[in-house]
Amino acid sequence: MLEKADLSKKLPEKQYWNEIKKWQVRLREQSMRLFNEKRMAVAVFEGWDAAGKGGSIKRVTEILDPRGFNVNTFAAPSGEEGRHHYLWRFWKALPQLGQIAIYDRSHYGRVMVERVEGFCTEQEWKRAFREINEFEWQVTNFGSVVVKFWLHIDQEEQLRRFKGRELDPFRSYKLTDEDWRNRAKWNDYRGAVDDMIEKTSTAWAPWTVVEANDKFYARVKVVQTLTKALEAVK
Repeated sequence: MLEKADLSKKLPEKQYWNEIKKWQVRLREQSMRLFNEKRMAVAVFEGWDAAGKGGSIKRVTEILDPRGFNVNTFAAPSGEEGRHHYLWRFWKALPQLGQIAIYDRSHYGRVMVERVEGFCTEQEWKRAFREINEFEWQVTNFGSVVVKFWLHIDQEEQLRRFKGRELDPFRSYKLTDEDWRNRAKWNDYRGAVDDMIEKTSTAWAPWTVVEANDKFYARVKVVQTLTKALEAVK
């Protein structure tokens, strides 16, 4: 799946500003329709470390009424979360009617990080593909739109961004030892991501692979894809 992504795709800066403004306006219109019709949406963001998830989420949310969305950031489960089924905290984060829930990382940690790092058994992560599909089917069957993004960059671009963060006092906090450890297991994660997309890209909740070596191109594709998904709701 990922090998089909054309990471050479770029968008000139001047064209970027025209495109992002156009799609943001349409997204805001759809968010208001979502509110008026008492529908809901879930936007899931996954991707390589430093792929630009935060920047893409910012371009989605900066045009929206703050009362109409929630951004949920997920890390390793702790405390009460660890005493429940792994999907429990994601059920809790589902949006109210008329709102958009944004998942910055998500339930897919089960079949990526937990799989690669050995935090769950092989039986558990293999079973999770079915559990996740059923979870998303129930959400969409209730009337929600589920849009899932994998932000894809290559190893060279990731290294360039890591080094840029190291040298930037305002962004260095974003780079952790865990990022470097994950990078060392690139091939293991690549296999897990390919399996994830193959087994959980469904008719009701398909994956969109975002070619993210160029941030301008990636941000426009994310806003455009989410907007079109909402426009398709009848």
